[in-house]
Amino acid sequence: MGVSNSDHREIFPRDLFSGKTVFVTGGGSGINLGIARTLASLGAQIGICGRSQARLDAATASLCELGAKVSAKSADVREPEQLQSAMDATRDTLGDIDILICGAAGNFLARGENLSPNGFKTIIDIDLVGSFNASRLAFDQLKRTRGSIIFISAPMAHMAHAYQAHVGPAKAGVEMLMKNLALEWGKYGIRSNSIIPGFVEDTEGMRRISSETDAEQFIQNIPLHRMGMVEEIGHAAAFLGSPLAAYITGTSLWVDGGQALSGSGFFNANGAAFLANNTRT
Repeated sequence: MGVSNSDHREIFPRDLFSGKTVFVTGGGSGINLGIARTLASLGAQIGICGRSQARLDAATASLCELGAKVSAKSADVREPEQLQSAMDATRDTLGDIDILICGAAGNFLARGENLSPNGFKTIIDIDLVGSFNASRLAFDQLKRTRGSIIFISAPMAHMAHAYQAHVGPAKAGVEMLMKNLALEWGKYGIRSNSIIPGFVEDTEGMRRISSETDAEQFIQNIPLHRMGMVEEIGHAAAFLGSPLAAYITGTSLWVDGGQALSGSGFFNANGAAFLANNTRT
C-alpha cells in the first residue's frame, strides 16, 4: 500500500510549506480537499473555493484541525468575478498565492449521441475555461511569488475513453494549457505541471462512473492491483509544489498504479454496462 497521510510527514519536512499560501479550486471535497489537507499538514496556509458553501465550511473545519489558516469563499470557476473575489480574499487574509491547484472539474458518463450541447459545454467550461480563469487571475500573485500551478488532469486527455466525448477534449485542453503556460511563464519563475490520477477509491468521480460491484474488476485491471488513495494524489502535489521539483515544468505526472498501460478497454466495457443499468445518459 501507499504512504498514509499520517506517515508522509516522516518523509517530507513538516514545515515544507511553512509560510506558503496554496489556493485550491474545487477544494471543498474529494481529491482537491485531499491535496489541501496534505499541504496543510506540511505547514501551508490554504485558500479554497467551490460552489457549495456547506462543503467549504466542512472542509475549513477539517483543515483547521491540521493547524492551517484557511480562507474559504464560494465561487464558480466559470465566473471570473466570483473567482477573483475568492482569490482576493485569500491574498488579503493569507498573502499572495505560492501554489495554485486547478482542481475544479465535472464528469458523468454519456453516449455521444445522447450528450447534449449544454452537457458538453458545461464540462468544457468547468474543466478547461475554469482552469484558464484560475491561472490567469492568479498570474500577478504567482509572478510575485515565483509560484507553481498544478492542474488536475485525467487519462481521458491522452487516450480515447468511450462515453467521455466531453471530458476527453476538456482535459486535453487542460494539458495543452499547462504546457503553454510552462513555456510562456517560465521566464517569471512560474512552473506549470499536471497530475493525472487513475482510479481513486471513495471519490465522487468513481461513484459517478461505476457501481460498488465494479471495484474488484477495476482493481484487476490495474497493474498494482489496487486503487489509489486520495492521499497519494496529495503526495504527488507536495512533490511538484516543493523545491524538489524546482526544475520540473511542462510535465504530466501519472499517479495511476500503471492503469494507463492496459488502455481504456475495461473502462469502455464497464461504462456500457453502467449506462445500461442506470438512467444517466
